Amino acid sequence: MTSIGTGYDLSVSTYSPDGRVFQVEYAQKAVDNSGTAIGLRVKDGVVLAVEKIKHSRLLVPQSNKRIMTAGRHVGIAAAGWMSDTRHLVKRARDEAHQYHSIYNAEIPAKIIAERMGMYVQAYTLYSSVRPFGVSTILGCVDKDGPQLYMVEPSGQFVGYRGCAAGKGKQAAKTEIEKLKLEELTVRDAAKEAARIIYAAHDETKDKLFELELSWICAESGMLHAHVPQDVLAEAIQFAERSLDEDDGDDDDDEMEDEEL
Repeated sequence: MTSIGTGYDLSVSTYSPDGRVFQVEYAQKAVDNSGTAIGLRVKDGVVLAVEKIKHSRLLVPQSNKRIMTAGRHVGIAAAGWMSDTRHLVKRARDEAHQYHSIYNAEIPAKIIAERMGMYVQAYTLYSSVRPFGVSTILGCVDKDGPQLYMVEPSGQFVGYRGCAAGKGKQAAKTEIEKLKLEELTVRDAAKEAARIIYAAHDETKDKLFELELSWICAESGMLHAHVPQDVLAEAIQFAERSLDEDDGDDDDDEMEDEEL
């Protein structure tokens, strides 16, 4: 932080002279230091994937999940503080339940994203609270078809065809932009999502990680669910094979450069 910001980061309700809210930027930094999370909206559903960093070999596999269900048809993938994630997921569940109890219908993706964005933004207004250090990716299939939104720590929410958050978001976005999402099926998207997570993973900093995959599609009954084990295993195998092929191509290029 530059000297112009000194003293302006003590309260979330204080702007710096150049119009910045430093505590919101700090919250975004917490997201950028987290494992990568991505969402893909394809022609027949939505796929969510998360790179869950394992800080110890003693952790129980498939515990402390970073992909959760907010409504029967709504899934949330998170990058950032897990404690903040659980709070926001609980809020999303309350919103989904309240909407269903009033209108006797499942909450549309745009409405739950808007309500979550407004709730997160409220925590950037008062000096007695702090912003949420998490970006949430909401995947949903409603009457308008597959939907994908991301809610950022500032409260901004935007609809996407494909999005990424976390430390590998730039590499992930580059790979997502290469995909023809409108032509992919959810099974193809699951493989591509795994490949992108493996490609964005930085082995020099975090050697151990666990891939989480979920989807909302016809195979899951249009409900949010983690992918079956056979689909997960197939996606991991595809990702590892693609990674090995890329490494092999890089080695061949180096050998050609040495010969020249």
